[in-house]
Amino acid sequence: MRRRERRFLPLTVLGVVFALVAAACSGGDAGDTTVETVIVEVPGETVTSIVEVEVEVPAEGELVTLVARCRAKPPIEDGRCNNLLRGVVDANAALSAAGDSRRVEVKIIQDNPDAGDYVTEFELASAAGEAPDIIAAGHVNIGTWGASGIIADLTDMLGDFPEFDDVIDSLWSSTELNGRRYGVPQDAEARPLYFRKDLLAELGWAQEDIDSLPARLASGEFTWEDMFDTAEEAVNAGVVDPGFGWWPRPKNGPDFLYFYYAAGGEILDDSGALIYDQAAAQKVYEIVGDAVDRDIMVDTRLDGDWGSWHNGVALGSVLFWYAGSWQWAEWAELFVSDLGGEEYLFENVGFGPIPALAGGTNTPITLTQPFSYMVSSATENVDLALLVISKATTTELNTEYAVTSGKLAILDSQADYEPYTSARFQSEMAPILEFTTFQPNSPFFSSWSEAYYLGIEAVVSGELTPEEAVEVVVDILDNELGDDVIVR
Repeated sequence: MRRRERRFLPLTVLGVVFALVAAACSGGDAGDTTVETVIVEVPGETVTSIVEVEVEVPAEGELVTLVARCRAKPPIEDGRCNNLLRGVVDANAALSAAGDSRRVEVKIIQDNPDAGDYVTEFELASAAGEAPDIIAAGHVNIGTWGASGIIADLTDMLGDFPEFDDVIDSLWSSTELNGRRYGVPQDAEARPLYFRKDLLAELGWAQEDIDSLPARLASGEFTWEDMFDTAEEAVNAGVVDPGFGWWPRPKNGPDFLYFYYAAGGEILDDSGALIYDQAAAQKVYEIVGDAVDRDIMVDTRLDGDWGSWHNGVALGSVLFWYAGSWQWAEWAELFVSDLGGEEYLFENVGFGPIPALAGGTNTPITLTQPFSYMVSSATENVDLALLVISKATTTELNTEYAVTSGKLAILDSQADYEPYTSARFQSEMAPILEFTTFQPNSPFFSSWSEAYYLGIEAVVSGELTPEEAVEVVVDILDNELGDDVIVR
């Protein structure tokens, strides 16, 4: 028996390494067996999964060890890498059935570093020849990693795995670069508007108006402008403190792109160049400046402090805020568990699509940034990596993960799978995806996003006017991207 292991360079603090290593014996004898019991609470039903990990390696066979790297918030996102461990049993059964003498085991490295550090870690590890075989990351990284060749082009191999036929078709576009696919969707989410029902009631809203707000957001009847007017009214009435009427996220991230889309901006030219629409960007800068001027957001709100941000929105200090669907699970588990968890949230918090910007496209909007499993181009066993990923891409495993983490379905089969459909949050959040958009998979998007956000930050802090911010951003983009950006 030949056994090959790959090392993973600890370029940053990687946290705890959870290794699942099965002993192998020759001659068809069974190896050691590890039994893992996983219990997942689903509304109305408890799903218990027992995972037996037993690797039998034929004589003259080979046990291949794959390393998987996952950025995940514990405990709600632990399934991101754990599901790969659980896919090993079926992967080895498939190899045995195919007469393939190889067997596979997976070791995982899973923690929750800063997103930028995580990306840099993988890029440095790739440059050093120490990259993990599988990495779970936001699809937007495909633009840079696919163009640089550090992740594998999977296009021609995906058809070998029938499990991937179940992936919701629209999600595949998030894995594409120049018409080729570089990943497999691992999860999906939406980024809605959240609002406090109790604060709207305190402001004098009738119950029927509170209950109908999600529908009015989806129809476009209740607009972004209406939200700002309501937030200002709440501040003036003392229902919320000054600066607590509306909050975006406290630092740069995907959410600010749907501001630009809502204002009518386009992001990607047919040539592959990025687009910076000055009129749309100025409209965004005017929006955030207006929020500060009207006292519904403080000029220090973009301070990057997630702790105070979560406490503010979860505990009822803020009337309206933009956030991710997965953060619902975070609030229930980590911030309001002593108040009743999800039950408390449903009683006091509502959600719907980001409201239509009447001065822009006048259409409700959201954005999704699916995480994808990607495979290092340096791995010698792309097929085995995809095999394990395929066995983790199942209705049962993805539903357990979605319900636990506050994510949404990635498989068509989940649409009528009872444990998923009985999960209230997922069923009520799913229609918001009708309004979804994506970030572009462009190697230049990071530079575009940083410059665009700099304009937002400068206007919120009062350093620049919206007009000045546009001029500064145009100069930055011209200097950094040249012909790879089209300024309109």
